[in-house]
Amino acid sequence: MSETKFLTPQQMGAACLCLNTQRAARAVARRYDAAFRPIGITSGQFSILAGLNQAAPVNIGTLADALGLERTTLTRNLAPLEQAGLIQSTAADGDKRVRGLTLTSKGRDKLSVAMPLWSAIQADSVKKLSPHDWHAVQPALDQLGAS
Repeated sequence: MSETKFLTPQQMGAACLCLNTQRAARAVARRYDAAFRPIGITSGQFSILAGLNQAAPVNIGTLADALGLERTTLTRNLAPLEQAGLIQSTAADGDKRVRGLTLTSKGRDKLSVAMPLWSAIQADSVKKLSPHDWHAVQPALDQLGAS
């Protein structure tokens, strides 16, 4: 019988793409969350508001795909934004089964305040990637995230 070789925690930390990606994702999310905390939103809520910054309503499935979220996760995250009056959900083209999501004027105002905060933390985060160029890293992340 062959013996399974187990990695030490240090070896796992050095070798595991999943562990390192999750650790980096959590750290990055905390940085962006901290940037948005003064205006009362999270980085995830910012992504939803930015995703709805369109002229036409967006259906939940389309937004979930764009954000890389499960529909149920997105639906759960929409509730506080709708309660805060930042987004609204309406029946799309008279079909009550299909919901169209839009930003309210309050949501557009919140997004306007959030964009400079995002720009600052984005620039700082890109700088922290140095010497790696964000424009080289981003396609690699897309490739990892492709289903």
